[in-house]
Order: sequence, then structure tokens, then C-alpha cells
Amino acid sequence: MNRRTFMSMAAAGAGSMLLPAGKAATQAAPAVRNVVLVHGLFADGSCWSEVIPRLQGAGLNVTAVQNPLTTLPDAVASAERVLARQDGPTVLVGHSFSGMIVTEAGMHPNVSSLVYVAARAPDAGEDYTALAKTFPAPPASAGIVFDGDEGRLNEAAFLRDFAGDLPEAKAKVLYAVQQPFQKALLAGKTTHAAWRSKPSFYAVSVEDRTINPDLERFMAKRMNARTIEVKASHLSMISHPDTIAQLILEACGQA
Repeated sequence: MNRRTFMSMAAAGAGSMLLPAGKAATQAAPAVRNVVLVHGLFADGSCWSEVIPRLQGAGLNVTAVQNPLTTLPDAVASAERVLARQDGPTVLVGHSFSGMIVTEAGMHPNVSSLVYVAARAPDAGEDYTALAKTFPAPPASAGIVFDGDEGRLNEAAFLRDFAGDLPEAKAKVLYAVQQPFQKALLAGKTTHAAWRSKPSFYAVSVEDRTINPDLERFMAKRMNARTIEVKASHLSMISHPDTIAQLILEACGQA
């Protein structure tokens, strides 16, 4: 790590910790100018609003996908349509559930590397739910409520377990734009694992109450990702946007 990278990470706060780079990260293509961001459950594209200006300020072309939250094939297709519009190599970034989308849509030829932010990272054909059950259940799981086939996170769980390190007023704004998901979305399985063939980066949220941090560490290690640990809730891209933007810049070959 050069001095400029170290200083940038230090400025993001003592809440983040760099871990050794995996061999996959050393394969990252330099000077990528396109970034596509995908949101997960309990959110919409605005969850990237703190990261986007930082990436644009670095001269990157940034697009946030609006995940339909209906089925996994629908969600993958929405990301692939955006990827097809990019004019060259692209870093594909996913938060939370959208790690499923990144893992599948990351096979697109425009994708040069993958960034997972406290995200699911299944293998091809893997039952993610079964994998997650091998670790203690995170508290947020108990806050999911359904109206028929439409699911969402209740307000108490959203504020405490999803956005726990954000000011309450800001967390309530995010709760207000929460997009419900269809139960069928949770049944989807990836058919490919892009992280097996493309450089991957992972930001573990140490204080995550939505995905077990040890599960995040397991997935990051399994994919041999360039990994950082962030002292953050599930929403590290909002509470620590400098740190997350820096990791994406590294995946773009700019760090």
C-alpha cells in the first residue's frame, strides 16, 4: 500500500482496518472508469448517495441500479441491462442481498472486478440460507415482517439492527424509502460465481446485525478477496463512505 492510500484510509477514521490482499486482487485491471452499484433488501438506489459523489469526484462514471426486488432473475437482468450500457471495463459493487446479483451478473464481459459491501457471496448453485444457518442468526432477521408475499423490515429493527450507527433522523429517512421485497426473491440461487474468475474485494461490517460478521469473513476468505474490516453497522457505505469509496477506487485501479 502506498502512502497516499494509507493516508486516505486513515482519514476515513480508525473504524476501518485493512487486511492483507488476496492473490485475486492483484489481478485487477488498472484505470477502470465505470462503476455500477446495486442495492439490497430494505433499501433503494439512494443508499449509495454518500458514495456516488466521492466516486464522481474521482472522475468515474457511476450508475446505481434500481433493483426490482421481485425475483433473482429479474434483479440480475436489471443489473445486466445497466452493465450492457457501460462503454468499457466496469467495477460491479453490491451491498447486502445484492451480492447475489453481483455474483451472477458479474459474469458479464464488461465487469472487470467485483466489490462486496457486507454482502452475500454464494457459490454457484449454493443454498445461501442453509449456509447462513451455520452461523448464529443476526438480530435483524427477527424484524422481517410480511404482508402476504411482500416483505419489509419493521421500524425498530431497521433503526437498531440495519442502520444502528447512523443518527436516528437519517436512519428514519432511509426507513421511509425502504422498498418491500417479494418472498420469491429469497428462493433464488445463483448459477455462476463470478468471484471464482474475477478479482474480488470485500468490506466486512464488524458491527453488522443484519448479516453475521463471521459469515462475511468466511465468504471473503473463500473468494480470496482483498478484504477490509469496517467498524460499522450493515450500512457502512453511509456511515463510512470514504472507506467504501476508497475500496471501490482500489478495485478500479485508482488507489
